[in-house]
Amino acid sequence: MIIGIGNDLCDIRRIEAALERFGERFTHRCFTPAERAKAERRADRAGTYAKRFAAKEACSKALGTGIRGIRWQEMGVVNLPSGQPTLELTGEARRRLDALVPAGHAAVIHVTLTDEHPLAQAIVLIEARPVGPGPNSPDAPMRP
Repeated sequence: MIIGIGNDLCDIRRIEAALERFGERFTHRCFTPAERAKAERRADRAGTYAKRFAAKEACSKALGTGIRGIRWQEMGVVNLPSGQPTLELTGEARRRLDALVPAGHAAVIHVTLTDEHPLAQAIVLIEARPVGPGPNSPDAPMRP
């Protein structure tokens, strides 16, 4: 079952300006070490940061409370072995997620990222899947 959905659009030029003006103060406040490492390796550094910033905003909306009370670094975009992006939540963000998930279910976070300069977009969908054996458990293979 879907327990949350969020969407955000971010102007890459705004992130470029923040990078120029605040540099590491901005990146260390808003991004995890893994996100910073990925962005710093990319030719489109600002676009990479903008997509991740949009994902954090979209995640806070999917959690239903907005960014209030959550640290930016508590929501980190990571990639599954397939390369598919998802979010890893810690701290208050994780506590909010856990409070949304019904008993006997596990959260699965779906993330899609895209950009077309000057815009970056992210959509986050939080799904609660039943835990245990069966076709809908988090460990079951996805059906086409």
